[in-house]
Amino acid sequence: MATITVKNIPDDLYNRLKLQAEANHRSINREIIACIEGSVRSRRIDPEQILTEARRVREITSRYKITDAELDQAKNAGRL
Repeated sequence: MATITVKNIPDDLYNRLKLQAEANHRSINREIIACIEGSVRSRRIDPEQILTEARRVREITSRYKITDAELDQAKNAGRL
């Protein structure tokens, strides 16, 4: 198995990795491997599957009406 040394990791990035590793019950090393695997793994996109899901969501939400004012209020909620 190969070994990689990563130098000069910014403190904030290391802290986020550490928190993510703890949340996933992994060591930092295993978390980094999981991140690399997720980044380099090839993912095929099925446009029909995406369209089918979008149509399903549109059908489910079509009966909900929202005004422009309500939309603006929702977008701005929590922004200070």
